[in-house]
Amino acid sequence: MPLAYALVGMVGLILALTWGALQVQVALAGFLNGESVWSKAQKQSVIALESYAVRGDPADLASYKLNYGVLMADHWARDQIASGHYDYDAVADALRRSDTVTIAIPGVIFILHHFPNAPYMREALQAWRSTDSSIAELNTIAGSLEAGYVAGGITDAEVARQRTRIHTINSYIEPRSALFSRKIADGAVWLGEVLFGGVLAAASIAALLWLGMARRILASVRGSEERYRLLFDSAADAIVMVDEASGRILDVNRTASAWTGRPASELIGDRFVHLFMQSLSGQQAGRAATNALLCADGSSRPVETQTSLASWGALSVRQAIIRDISERVAIEHERRVAAEALASIAEGVIIADAERRVISTNAAQTELTGFSSVALQGRLLDEARRLPDGRPLPQSVWDGIAAGRNWIGEVHTTRNDGSSYPEQLSISAIRDADSHVLYYVAVFTDIHETKANQRRLEHLARHDPLTGLVNRAEFERHCAEAIAVAERERLAVVVLFIDLDAFKIVNDSYSHAVGDRLLAKVAERIRRELPDGDIAGRIGGDEFTVLIRRLSLREDARVVVSRLLVALSEPLQVEDYEVVLSASIGVAGYPLDGDTPQALIGNADAAMYAAKTEERNAFRFYTPMMHADTRRRLQLATELRQALVRNEFQLVFQPSVELRTGRIVAVEALLRWQHPERGEVMPAEFIPVAEGLGMIRRIDEWVMQATCAQIEAWDLAGVPPIRVAVNISARWFGHPAFVDGVSRALQSRQLPAQRLLLEITESAMLRLGDATARTMQTLSNLGIEVAIDDFGTGYSSMAYLKLPAVAYLKIDRSFITGLPASANDAAITQAMLVMAKSLGLTTIAEGIETEAQHDFLLRAGCIEGQGYLYSYPLKPEEIQYLLLPNQPMIPARLRLVPPKRS
Repeated sequence: MPLAYALVGMVGLILALTWGALQVQVALAGFLNGESVWSKAQKQSVIALESYAVRGDPADLASYKLNYGVLMADHWARDQIASGHYDYDAVADALRRSDTVTIAIPGVIFILHHFPNAPYMREALQAWRSTDSSIAELNTIAGSLEAGYVAGGITDAEVARQRTRIHTINSYIEPRSALFSRKIADGAVWLGEVLFGGVLAAASIAALLWLGMARRILASVRGSEERYRLLFDSAADAIVMVDEASGRILDVNRTASAWTGRPASELIGDRFVHLFMQSLSGQQAGRAATNALLCADGSSRPVETQTSLASWGALSVRQAIIRDISERVAIEHERRVAAEALASIAEGVIIADAERRVISTNAAQTELTGFSSVALQGRLLDEARRLPDGRPLPQSVWDGIAAGRNWIGEVHTTRNDGSSYPEQLSISAIRDADSHVLYYVAVFTDIHETKANQRRLEHLARHDPLTGLVNRAEFERHCAEAIAVAERERLAVVVLFIDLDAFKIVNDSYSHAVGDRLLAKVAERIRRELPDGDIAGRIGGDEFTVLIRRLSLREDARVVVSRLLVALSEPLQVEDYEVVLSASIGVAGYPLDGDTPQALIGNADAAMYAAKTEERNAFRFYTPMMHADTRRRLQLATELRQALVRNEFQLVFQPSVELRTGRIVAVEALLRWQHPERGEVMPAEFIPVAEGLGMIRRIDEWVMQATCAQIEAWDLAGVPPIRVAVNISARWFGHPAFVDGVSRALQSRQLPAQRLLLEITESAMLRLGDATARTMQTLSNLGIEVAIDDFGTGYSSMAYLKLPAVAYLKIDRSFITGLPASANDAAITQAMLVMAKSLGLTTIAEGIETEAQHDFLLRAGCIEGQGYLYSYPLKPEEIQYLLLPNQPMIPARLRLVPPKRS
């Protein structure tokens, strides 16, 4: 009891001294907090004011005012306390507004009131007061800036000047602010040292007195208590002593406190059952039971508990030993997950021992191979597996796996039913701590479908999907291989370039679907005509290539080419249509025409173009001149694009005369290209190029505008009004804006529709298809007449002669040339004239060059004629000279332009 009383007295003394020191330290903490807030407010006010000066953002001004208010609250509280007469509550409220720690406010007021001249405090207050005028000047600057921005703006010079003032003020405040902070901190350290010394001295004296008393009393119990506690706290398991009667905890060791996350003081007195997630009912003393130990953070720890009864004096105490089984639970969980994953994985898995004998498999293995897990027990892992070449897995595979590497490869595996399949096999090893192999793990999957898909993709990558022929890249690869063989064996290799004639008409007349099926049938015919070993390919559209290997000479390919021409000219049945085509073939051979696949294909293409241009349904062997022609076409295409821009086109006009009287009743506008270097280029040379480039519509529109302008010019010159015919291409005739374009051209010159005659070929109307009747009806409504040009040379249809707007029929020169000697030409021409007369159409014969032709046509009933017998195409001024009324009358019909006579 004396020891207890002495201890109580000593503790009370120390607590009293400590409480006094704590109060002083709280006050100093309030100073330090206030200093931090004041220093931060000063810095933030400078930063916010400078940002406001630069940007004029009201948010920056608001931030400045907020921090300035904190500075002013501290300033006011300081001055009020220093005056000696102040309202305590008002000062306390001001300190709270400046974020001073609430609990420290009484101490702060006490120190400022009673100890303003204490060591370090005096220097700190002097440094604080020295900044008052500078902070006030900051507020003056803020007011000036605010007034400037409110007035509508402030100059950059004024902003720069105010920023300089701000920086100067900040440079003055910062060292004094630092001095204030340093002195406050130094004062706190000094006072802390004094208080600590006082408390330490008092505590030391009291402790010495108490220790003298305690030394004798505790010496007897220290040894046994320390031994017990050492054993109790150092136990690896948690130990909890529980009052058997109340179920409350009497003591716990360090491990129990650590596991629960609760100090021993908190655990002692709590009920033992509160430590666990599950109920403890039914647990028998001396027997282990699993449960979950609750932790302070809400988590739990799997544990195993075992209890036994003991006696502490008169108390019956239950000693509970709690053992952590987290690792055991985790291992069991991992094993369960691994087992479930192994059972559900889609790939087959086999686990074998160090001797490579199967000990376990999953369900996917059984599904893939047909062998049950029981059937494979004890059998070698690789017993049913062979490499693709039939060899067993070599020992090097197992040596590599044993060395720490994984092996992945393709094998062929025999199923339980005797069939085999390709398998992707991966084998790895599980080792012990000494790197000795314990188990082999094989993971495999059936790649039969994958390989099939791969083969399909490879085929698609190398072949044309429509025809099944090789594509360009694959054809070039075969060609390169053939060239290499031919080079070694001194043979020839030939490449054929095949292009179908008039294939576009099939697409336009039927449909692209029919065209695709036609291409597939053409590919079948090409393949059928080729010897074994030769390759056919499709490189785009209706263009095919053929590789003929191992020839002695290039010319030996004639036999194959001739067979191909015959085969491709035979009728093809596509759905309900019978289609007759022909082909143009170009031939190029190694080594004469090139030594690379690209060169052979390009030269065969040039030869094909020559065949198509010159004859069609024919073939040509490549010659170097063909590339010269190709280059000339490319150059012509380039120059043609510039011809419209440079105004190099011009019109000439060929008269059309009335056969009975010889009177000029019309002219036909003919296009000429006056090239600056090559001179006059005829339409037959550049019109196909223009059609290929898609420029023909622009050229047609230019011709229409130029023709209408020339009609207007003749009218202004007093030339008698005559009909002017203009040729219309199929591309423009089929365009939706065709009719509007013709109408606008006439209206822009205020010309009557009867002055213009549109000449349209049968093939142009055929391409337009069902829309031909609608277009003709629209032209008829506008009063524009149409002449069917080159009648009898294309896909002649009598239905076109009944269309609205068709008023003229032009007989092609191919029927006129043989008159009157050719009985066939005479019969055809007479038939056309009779038909046209019965339909009320005016007939115009083209290409009249002899008197005999003129007389025959006149007797047969032809109305008008054109040809060199009457006139060559003339320039506009020459036409004007012929037609002006004031020119002398020409007595003889044939003296307009004297024809060439033999």
